[in-house]
Amino acid sequence: MNVAHLATILCEIMSFMRVRRFWIAGLVLVAVLALLPFSFHAERHLETATRVEGSEAETVRQELISRFRSPFVDRVVLVAQGLPPADSEEGEQALGTIAAGLRCDPGVSGVVSYLDLRDPIFLGKGGGTFVLVGLASTEVPVESLVPKLHERADALANELRSHYPQVKLELTGELPLNFDIRKASADDVRRGESLVIPATLALLLVAFGSLIASLIPLAVGQLAIATTLAITGLLAQRFHLSILVQNLATMLGLGLGIDYALLMVSRFREAICAGHAGPRAAVIAARQAGRTLLISASTVAIGFLALLTVPISEIRSIGVAGFLVAGISVLLTNTLVPAVLAMLGPRINAGRLPFTPALDADRATRTGTRWRQWGKMVIARPWLAIFLAGTPLLLLAWEGTRLDTSVPNGNWLPESAESVRALHTLEQIDRAGIVYSLRMIVELPNDSIAQTDAGWNALDRLSRQLASDPRSARVISITTIAEGNRSSLTDLPRETRRSFLSSDGRAALLEVLPASSVSLRDQVDWVRELRKRGATALTGVPGSTLEIGGIPALNADYQTIVMKKFVPVTALVVVGTFVALLAGFRSLFAAAKAIALNLLSVASSFGALVWVFQYGHGCSFLGVHEGTGSVFPLVPIVTFAIVFGLSMDYEVFLVARVLEARKSGLNEEDAIPEGLARTAGLITSAAAIMIVVFAAFTFGNFLVVKMIGFTLAVAVFIDATLVRIVIGPALLRVAGDWNWWPGGLDGARKRSG
Repeated sequence: MNVAHLATILCEIMSFMRVRRFWIAGLVLVAVLALLPFSFHAERHLETATRVEGSEAETVRQELISRFRSPFVDRVVLVAQGLPPADSEEGEQALGTIAAGLRCDPGVSGVVSYLDLRDPIFLGKGGGTFVLVGLASTEVPVESLVPKLHERADALANELRSHYPQVKLELTGELPLNFDIRKASADDVRRGESLVIPATLALLLVAFGSLIASLIPLAVGQLAIATTLAITGLLAQRFHLSILVQNLATMLGLGLGIDYALLMVSRFREAICAGHAGPRAAVIAARQAGRTLLISASTVAIGFLALLTVPISEIRSIGVAGFLVAGISVLLTNTLVPAVLAMLGPRINAGRLPFTPALDADRATRTGTRWRQWGKMVIARPWLAIFLAGTPLLLLAWEGTRLDTSVPNGNWLPESAESVRALHTLEQIDRAGIVYSLRMIVELPNDSIAQTDAGWNALDRLSRQLASDPRSARVISITTIAEGNRSSLTDLPRETRRSFLSSDGRAALLEVLPASSVSLRDQVDWVRELRKRGATALTGVPGSTLEIGGIPALNADYQTIVMKKFVPVTALVVVGTFVALLAGFRSLFAAAKAIALNLLSVASSFGALVWVFQYGHGCSFLGVHEGTGSVFPLVPIVTFAIVFGLSMDYEVFLVARVLEARKSGLNEEDAIPEGLARTAGLITSAAAIMIVVFAAFTFGNFLVVKMIGFTLAVAVFIDATLVRIVIGPALLRVAGDWNWWPGGLDGARKRSG
């Protein structure tokens, strides 16, 4: 009677737990479905502009807004071709039509052309010219004004075409370039998904042999992507989040979402194969895989949280997207997936393909036997295995020490974009410096630049000194515009005075246009040189200050901050991951070994990045015509944080199974091959899917995404083959029982006692 009563109570408890799981799964599903509509509009809220908080370049921008009230803080360059020379009567009439049309646009805050400033800077080689257009918006991001300006330029070109059939009006500058990068990013996402989803489904079908089992991980990946995009789209309405969120959310959502669901479905099918009913098999899978997934997701999340400490909008955005993807993927896998599996039961194997054998105990045994034999071969000669697998990885890692994070060489912008074509036109007429100008604000301690000869002369000396530098194509300041005559200031247009002179008259803007022969990397070096010399040395006025902005200065600030933050970020990732592993496995050696192997994987992937992109060996296969000479500064710090977490997945999968085997009573020599037999197939399947996902993004037009995708694909390949299948088991054998010191085998000791 008591036994029956106890059984009834246990059944009631099991029923309650099952109902509670279904309720939680239902709530998660409702939340996901509620967020889905927001994912379709996330892109419009994401920014393409890079913001470096607290940087000197950002300070210059804020000064131009607040102290100068310049109408050209955010500006676009309209490049005109096929018109008469700007200094001719017909050319002036055409420019007048263009300027009048542009001023009618509500988002335009200022227009400057040869009509306003009779300056030779507007007279390019071969008769080309350009118009500077200032943009301002208080309601929407200023870059969202670019499409309307495109429409205005097209309308003006059509209006002029009756007189000048060859006329072309194209936009370029930081804002249009950013807008076209946004479009390239969105196109890459669509192209990547179109390649990845069919390939991933094919790999899942090979791994599972069942359509139903294959669709579940794919569905989890898609839901993780959509939910992440929805949340980031909502966050972007309040915080600065980059367009890179799209690429990384898709890349990582498919990778992590499928990876985690793959483990859960594999565990469930094992339980079904062992004869358990659907609900019971789902409980077993959730219990066995759930803890492993939480450890794995925590190590991934640590890497992304570390990126939030970097005050650069792009890198923080990747941190936010990655953290959300990891959290949502593990949430869906631990709640929604077990509920679906419980309802499916044996129907998980429905839709079996004719060319695949049915999943049964014999098939699992045959597959496990092959990996078990491999494991025995590795642990029979562990030092030899470590040497053979470790040597090529150490050579690659050594190549990674040559990583250069300055601005890459070459034309890496999307060539088909209008803004890039217009930029090339500016280069042909020798006026591209207007896009890459150094925006220098000089402030004198006492003298007013506008009202005293001493201040005026100091600015004039600085303008002449900068103009004499061979790297300078032209220097534009209030003194050069006024031709050195301070008394003519009142004759200048109000827009010009506001652009180059602060409202209090003590600070002035100098636009230094680099010569066409000065590369982006040389521009960054020039900015650093000027900052190092300082205002006093440049102006000859003690106590004066100098701040430099513009694209070259932003690049310099970006590189400096990434270099400064790289070591703290890596330290935070390593320490945080070590603590998470120590808490999960209660073993010092297992945690330390995992960290060391991850560092080897990361360093090796950096070596491959250097070899292919920086040196150019085989880069043509990825659509890059020649070596870039360096990689984007964000690539190493971002890929380190991502790879460290992703690589840990396979370590956690393997070590968790070996520890499970040890706790079941096996010794180390038997537990390692058993752990391999249970996980190697899963690791190779998951890795193959991740490699396909990451590799698909190397064929887009966005070079920075190419570099990230390539590095991640190589890292996963190295980690899932040489590191986890060879070096990892060999090190486990070498360490013996020290693998689990001090508390990893506590449960085993209790059972044996």
